[in-house]
Amino acid sequence: MTTIRTRFAPSPTGLLHIGNARAALFNFLFARHHGGEFLLRIEDTDRERSTQQAVDVIFDGLAWMGIEPDEEPVFQSSREDRHREVALELLEKGLAYKCYCTPEELHQMREDAKAKGLPPRYNGMWRDRDPSEAPAGAPFAVRIKAPREGEATINDLVQGEVRVANAELDDMIILRSDGTPTYQHAVVVDDHDMAITHVIRGDDHLTNTFRQAMIYRAMGWELPRFGHLPLIHGPDGAKLSKRHGAQSVVEFREMGYLPEALCNYLLRLGWGHGDAEILSREEQIKLFDIDGVGRSPSRMDYAKLLHINAVWLRQADDERLTNDVMERFKKMDGVSVDETTRARVAALMPGLKERARTLVELAESAAFLGRQVPLTFNDKAQKLLTPEARTMLGELARDLAAMPDFTPEAIDTTLRNFAEKHELKLGKVAQPVRAAVTGSNTSPGIDATLQALGKDETLARLGAVLHG
Repeated sequence: MTTIRTRFAPSPTGLLHIGNARAALFNFLFARHHGGEFLLRIEDTDRERSTQQAVDVIFDGLAWMGIEPDEEPVFQSSREDRHREVALELLEKGLAYKCYCTPEELHQMREDAKAKGLPPRYNGMWRDRDPSEAPAGAPFAVRIKAPREGEATINDLVQGEVRVANAELDDMIILRSDGTPTYQHAVVVDDHDMAITHVIRGDDHLTNTFRQAMIYRAMGWELPRFGHLPLIHGPDGAKLSKRHGAQSVVEFREMGYLPEALCNYLLRLGWGHGDAEILSREEQIKLFDIDGVGRSPSRMDYAKLLHINAVWLRQADDERLTNDVMERFKKMDGVSVDETTRARVAALMPGLKERARTLVELAESAAFLGRQVPLTFNDKAQKLLTPEARTMLGELARDLAAMPDFTPEAIDTTLRNFAEKHELKLGKVAQPVRAAVTGSNTSPGIDATLQALGKDETLARLGAVLHG
């Protein structure tokens, strides 16, 4: 049996858009599910718009998502000689021809077609003319001879059978007058030479598929199977744009989303398998197949993504999260990134990650662990630190200072005994303590919070409130 080979072929002209990222994921999972191979091709023939920075963004984004190609990436620009070779072969076989139209003539063709209410397209002016009529030394483009009768059919893996009348397809350029290949031509040659068996991409490429199929058929090459994915829309059903929120993989990473959460969400965006919502990469590979992809556009649901991220955050390794939080501390004012802070973050991470939905929230909630006294208090914390509460904290500090062991269990016992002794509910004691040592009214359990800070730091923070 033929080994299934899929590819992701982005143009390095901007950010790695979330729609492209999903296409990469689907190609990767499809290949893995069938024991095949996943390849990466950078379509960098647009020299003016392609940048190394954009190439780096693609590599970085895919690596972050855990989508690694099975072979070295192919750069389309390095294959121009091969693209030109195939175009000239078609020309030699009489399946393509030289077109000497000037830009002015092409513009007039489009205008004439518009005036007649027809689609603006090339009218085949040089298709059947005698080569002797060619102007001497004039530049020419190479156009493929499109079939003029009948219809073309694509049995799409997602969209089903799609038909287009051949009369709607014009003789497209495969080699420009400067000798460079067009995108439509280069894609076909590359997919054939890379032995791509399945082309899975956005349905905005469906028209391109019929154009590209002409080259496959003219060369006598077997067509790959095509699967065109419905596009991702915003929550309102309109085309996804900046006004809807983040659109690129980099943006989601900066906002504190985990790669496994984003991949999990993108998988379920347009593909379904029962009610299972949280799927590991192993489960994704086992379950994913192209027949589970729907035909309708998907709507980006940022709230759903946030929920899935929170689930993955709670499951994430504590050391990994600690490392990420420490990196984010470097960009925050007034937060120490020394080993003492790291130890505190690591100790409190089991409680911190239960309350956060993103890595940004996680870092913000943990920042108090790296701040120096005197702390800055939010409004709710300030309201908790009444004169009566401060007096109470002074008494409690003496009890805490007398503790031989500063474990969560011992801290909890001390706080409960203190509350009982003063005929207070535990919350009336714990909340002012929390405010005094964190600057906030929220944190993980107060016993774990104090233990993470340590006895000396806890007493220093309580003392700063008493003498502030």
